[in-house]
Amino acid sequence: MKENTTVDRHIYQTGIIGNCSYIAHVGIDSNISWLCWPSFEDSFIFGGLLDKNQGGRFIIKPEEDIVETKQYYIKNSNILCTEVHTESFAYRITDFAPRFEQFGRYFKPLMLIRKIEPVRGAPSVNIQCQPTGNYGRNTLKSTRGSNHILYSSTEIGERIRLTTDVPISHFFQDDNWTIINENKYLILTYDAAFESAIAGTCEDFLQKTLSYWQRWIKHCSIPNIYQKEVIRSALVLKLHQYEDTGAIIAASTTSLPEFPGSGRNWDYRYCWVRDSYYVLTALTHIGQFEEMESFANYIAGITHHNPGRLQPLYGILGNSELTEQILPYLDGYQDSGPVRIGNQAFEHIQNDVYGQAMIALLPLFTDQRFKIHENKNVLGWVNFILEKIEATIDEKDAGIWEFRNFANHHCYSNLFQWVGCKAALLIARQNGYQDMEQRATVLLEKAAAYIEACYDEERKVYQNALDSKNLDASTLQLIVMDYLNPKSTRAQQHLEALEKELKGENGLFYRYKHQDDFGKPKSTFLVCAFWYVEALACVGRVDEAKEILEKLLTYSNHLGLFSEDVTENNGSQWGNFPQAYSHVGLMNAVYRLAIKLDKPIFSL
Repeated sequence: MKENTTVDRHIYQTGIIGNCSYIAHVGIDSNISWLCWPSFEDSFIFGGLLDKNQGGRFIIKPEEDIVETKQYYIKNSNILCTEVHTESFAYRITDFAPRFEQFGRYFKPLMLIRKIEPVRGAPSVNIQCQPTGNYGRNTLKSTRGSNHILYSSTEIGERIRLTTDVPISHFFQDDNWTIINENKYLILTYDAAFESAIAGTCEDFLQKTLSYWQRWIKHCSIPNIYQKEVIRSALVLKLHQYEDTGAIIAASTTSLPEFPGSGRNWDYRYCWVRDSYYVLTALTHIGQFEEMESFANYIAGITHHNPGRLQPLYGILGNSELTEQILPYLDGYQDSGPVRIGNQAFEHIQNDVYGQAMIALLPLFTDQRFKIHENKNVLGWVNFILEKIEATIDEKDAGIWEFRNFANHHCYSNLFQWVGCKAALLIARQNGYQDMEQRATVLLEKAAAYIEACYDEERKVYQNALDSKNLDASTLQLIVMDYLNPKSTRAQQHLEALEKELKGENGLFYRYKHQDDFGKPKSTFLVCAFWYVEALACVGRVDEAKEILEKLLTYSNHLGLFSEDVTENNGSQWGNFPQAYSHVGLMNAVYRLAIKLDKPIFSL
């Protein structure tokens, strides 16, 4: 049986840690199976997730056979504990990335700390730390120090250091076992020495990091329903923000297949400007202004530095060139290749991106916490985006699902052009910009005309594109975004038609079922199911929305983490993991439902 596969269901048996500089995946077997340094977009130094031979490893294995493993987060934090139990002993590994406030700024180094503590008996363990470079192409040389090992490569300039109070000789013999009769610490750093007391500093960093995360959650606005799930989703979303620039990536992984053998293996370590509305909505819901401001400024910077066409996605530093390539020498996840780095979608025409960018800039005008008068470029950015909507509104595009080989006038793209114009109208009227108001009104009407041209009078449903009979879950947003009055007959009929065509078991929802560049999709798209919950709540089917949401929550892994895709027949997790936008979808669905329920906190 393949790893991560039970008799009935494939789940990702891994958790994540991070500090807004990097994300590491920690398997339930204790292996660091994925870690890209020095940033989300760089090569992995541990990539066992995609190739067990060339991906390196950082694992703490018991000498005896494992009887049971447990994995859990310390409450309201991104600190992960993995317990390993054998017949005669047990030990706990606490993994974390230091993050706390120091000297008026956040301390978030490229440092991973692993604490090993005995729980029962006298644990005997073998620790293997074998980082790799350049996506597994380069073996790093191990140089022994008094209390550290330096892993380096002159060819690629990589310098990784492991500092520890475990005897260094342990790491230079393959079959060496160490008894853990007191707490031991492993400190991995990138291109930096660790020159403080090991045990004392690690414990200090652990307590400060725990205090940071728990304080951050205390300052979040959390509804009184599904709090546990919203808290974990908020913590996941926070980890996916690259703090240096404010960019929020879709996922920290690449090439985890949407379905085994599908070839739908994509690199998600980038920021999709196209999805900015949903991210900003989630950040607004939890009341985290600092993260919202940082993300809005990232989007503003993108629009300012790209006078031509906006791309659907950008790198975390705002870089536009994300050339896609295949690494044929890597096996791929569970031998399901190809492994891709880069993403060809940066070349696509996706015209919904302009409306998304407009919404991202909207708080700069409408949220009183922003000091708009301090930034004279904001008005220019809004006019720039309106000009782009005007220039592209008659174009065909690849659509939200990034079709690679055909284009159309997609209903969803026109919807977000409509939304962008609505946002521009709000800005214009609040600030007396009459020219902007007139231009936005004309474009608003034109976008609406394209949307209405997608309506099938006979089937009472909006099709995915002009002159197309296909249906698409993205048109749920016609209801959620209030283009259709949720109380109207047309909204109700549209939703019923989508349900009939695209709804799977337990509320799961397919993006679409028609043929695309890679055949017909074999798995459902989780964020679409959360959109479905929102749409149900909008049209007043609140009890159904709550019932569906509770079913969807069962599709997480053991740590409450969600994938991008879920198979309908057995609820298996597939696609890049964890998917930030799945967690965003959950947060927005819960908040929508909470508003509709609007019950006192003492209600059962």
